[in-house]
Amino acid sequence: NVCGLKIFMGSSTGNLLVDDPKTLEGFFSRFPSLIASHCEDEPTIRKNSADFKQRYGEDVPIECHPQIRSAEACFKSSSFAVGLAKKHGTRFHVLHISTAKETSLFDNSIPLSKKKITAEACIHHMWFNDTDYKRLGTLIKWNPAIKTASDQSEVFKAMLDDRIDVIATDHAPHTLDEKRNTYFKAPSGGPLIQHSLVAMLEFYHQGKISLEKIVQKMSHNPSILFQISKRGFIREGHFADLVLVDLNRSWTINKENILTSCGWSPFEGVTMKSQVSHTFVSGHLAYAEGKLDERKMGERLLFVRN
Repeated sequence: NVCGLKIFMGSSTGNLLVDDPKTLEGFFSRFPSLIASHCEDEPTIRKNSADFKQRYGEDVPIECHPQIRSAEACFKSSSFAVGLAKKHGTRFHVLHISTAKETSLFDNSIPLSKKKITAEACIHHMWFNDTDYKRLGTLIKWNPAIKTASDQSEVFKAMLDDRIDVIATDHAPHTLDEKRNTYFKAPSGGPLIQHSLVAMLEFYHQGKISLEKIVQKMSHNPSILFQISKRGFIREGHFADLVLVDLNRSWTINKENILTSCGWSPFEGVTMKSQVSHTFVSGHLAYAEGKLDERKMGERLLFVRN
């Protein structure tokens, strides 16, 4: 009845943080289904935060975010978790891979359906890099942090060669008032769902990825990985979850066409070459040419467990 167990091994909301090794050992040794984890080493981040706070006070430059939530913090946590999963034979999924080094933890030699350890990449870690902080500031403050151009490139490469299995968004629609704050007060995360597909289609237009690979990573693979019943494929007997796209209808993202309730996007001002025209959810036409029809809402997902 459940998708899996999510563990915040870093960047918790409220008191959700679970980073005690003995507690984690218990989860990995006993949980019978999939465990998914946000992996950042909190002691490393706390030390880095204290060091930068001592240097700058509350006004830490946003450009320091990938040094505070460093590549070392990510790899230390994700490699520890992967080690636990291998030790106990746990079905384990690592969320939000952001570093080149972490991509070495994953395998592409076997089909996804046979993998015990899998990974996800987010749109923002493939679209932005640390040079974008100067222009966008805390609007692109995410956990894990957006890092170097080299990290960006290697994460994209690992997604293409199937070491990374899924493309996701880590959608967190904080308001502009919340985001326009000093470093420690500005929340991490941002709205990306509306523009996730068209952003990936920009990579298609640039010749970096095929349409088939986009469909695989954003539709087929989530269904396979989480064993979702009757979703993720166009098949007889499956739910009609469909997106119709005009690949050659250029448009510019602005306040007037942003649909998310928080009313902003880090992609504002970007011209996209492709546009979504219609979206069907469980056979219901939920979106058509800029208009939403919310008379029928989503349905609970069901799972097929082996």
